[in-house]
Amino acid sequence: MFLPCPTHEDQPRRLPSVAGRAPLSFLPSIPSPRQILQAHALLILLGLARSRSAMGHLLAACAISSFPLPTSYTRAIFNQIEIPNVFACNNFIRCLARSAAPAEAAAVYRRMRRQGVPTNNYTFPFLLHSFLEDLPAGSQLHAHIFKLGHHGDVFVRNGLVHFYGLCRLMSCARKVFDEMPQRRDLVTWNAFIAGYARLGQVGACEKLFWEMPQRDAVSWSALIMGLVQAGSMEKALAVFGEMAAHGPLPNEATIVTVLSAAAQLGLLERGRAVHAAVQALNLPVSVNVATALIDMYAKCGCISSSRAVFEGMPQRDVFLWNAMICGLAAHGLAGEALQLFERFMDLGLAPNSITFVGVLNACSRAGLVEEGRRQFSAMTELHKIEPEMEHYGCLVDLLARAGLVQEALELVSRMDKAPDPVLWGTLLGACKTHKLFDLGAQIGNRLIDLEPSHDGHFVLLSGVYAMAGRWEEVRRVRQQMGAGKVAGWSAIEAEGKVHRFVAGDREHERWAEIQEKLGEMERRLMEAGYRPDVAGVLHDIAEEEKEMAVREHSERLAMAFGMMVVEEGRAIRIVKNLRVCGDCHDVTKMVSAVFRREIIVRDGSRFHHFNAGSCSCGDFW
Repeated sequence: MFLPCPTHEDQPRRLPSVAGRAPLSFLPSIPSPRQILQAHALLILLGLARSRSAMGHLLAACAISSFPLPTSYTRAIFNQIEIPNVFACNNFIRCLARSAAPAEAAAVYRRMRRQGVPTNNYTFPFLLHSFLEDLPAGSQLHAHIFKLGHHGDVFVRNGLVHFYGLCRLMSCARKVFDEMPQRRDLVTWNAFIAGYARLGQVGACEKLFWEMPQRDAVSWSALIMGLVQAGSMEKALAVFGEMAAHGPLPNEATIVTVLSAAAQLGLLERGRAVHAAVQALNLPVSVNVATALIDMYAKCGCISSSRAVFEGMPQRDVFLWNAMICGLAAHGLAGEALQLFERFMDLGLAPNSITFVGVLNACSRAGLVEEGRRQFSAMTELHKIEPEMEHYGCLVDLLARAGLVQEALELVSRMDKAPDPVLWGTLLGACKTHKLFDLGAQIGNRLIDLEPSHDGHFVLLSGVYAMAGRWEEVRRVRQQMGAGKVAGWSAIEAEGKVHRFVAGDREHERWAEIQEKLGEMERRLMEAGYRPDVAGVLHDIAEEEKEMAVREHSERLAMAFGMMVVEEGRAIRIVKNLRVCGDCHDVTKMVSAVFRREIIVRDGSRFHHFNAGSCSCGDFW
């Protein structure tokens, strides 16, 4: 509790100096928690531990620290001040807004009002930030802002636009934005664009962006974020290219966002172009940027570049280690992923839940059943990490792929949370792989009841029935599905463009050449002993028709095109949205041997590196 305070201005008094300098002047602009503790110790030695001015400045340093300090610590500093002024109160509210207990900021504000501590234009933006998406509380504060006469302040108005944007209430944000056009600045425009970006309303973002009287790095970043949010990854990368060429220097948030877009596309040249722009503009590679680069290169199929970025970083946090471990796991490099995890542990670092997603995924990809069981036990018993659905999913996948479907089912029955559809889908896929048709039918029908709008579940179940030769059930399930399954596509980046193919695609401008290359591939593979595996074709049709159906799968069209346009000695890189079928997997292995080409495929399940007739997955996917 603190006492009433007369109207103090938000301007602290000059602090006593140390060798001609104020004691807190030694702090950098964004101090670390350790530096703040050192400054606090110095203030205690100087007898300033109860000085309102000194403690107010210390709270200000806590509010902008590189990492939030514990609420108990900032509260203890605040309680040292006998009669806090608005400067101290504002900075305590700002500390609380960044803390794990932001709701406490409202209690501090209420005490300020009760005890007569004045407010100013800094109080309300800090307080709005603490409300996050609490619309009732923010609306009440908006009323206070009008009552106290701060509604015309641009700093306060920016806070309101940002708050309503966070609440996804753009009608209210628009009202604040429009009601006083003369009280706008660049921050107002940026906050407004960011609100539409969160909703993925790209049209509104672009319109505002080009209407702005001026733009900075935050403006460009908001537009790029909106494009990514809406799934317009290629356009986001094109806008970044324009920014790098003609706009302001990109900030860290922009770089991380566009690297994420490149990673989601899985197209290496796009990601490399972003990395090249970072190097050409001489931008710093922070730990966050390095983590995004590692993730991008891993998801684009170039794990060697991920390694290079990882090993080149002088400082690494747990997120950077996680990105590398998860990247190695996705590429089926289980041994390397587990060795890296051992390096991580030897350094005395503390793993988190994502670390173990990577470790367990590595075990799952390589079929390391005993190691997976051991790591799961270590996670729960030694590191006291509560298993999440992803951890259970990895272990269930590991057991199910190894044929231990009954053990996987028992694990699911012991879970302390309801299994999600992804987990049941994993079990259904295992039933199909291991020809457990009756169990698969039970799980598949349960899965459809849980998530009737997901086409993939119908496809999996119809696949189980097709393998069992139960064609009436196949027709029934596919009729239930309605419009049909999600179309499979494969993409390849070549000649400065992204080329997408669907099964039986005849729209490509070089279709005749692709057909000719497919014919050449088929002849040479037949000579090498290839025979089509049509078990995955979900139709009761003649064998010849089934062979034709698999012949024109999207990945084969992309591979044929890649053989035409990717020069010898370079890998052909293909991204596929669905899991590669067994026959296409066999074909790609044979192509890598017969034509002596390295082929890297990212499908909906994992990475496959095909070389000299074998695949990195060891036929375990």
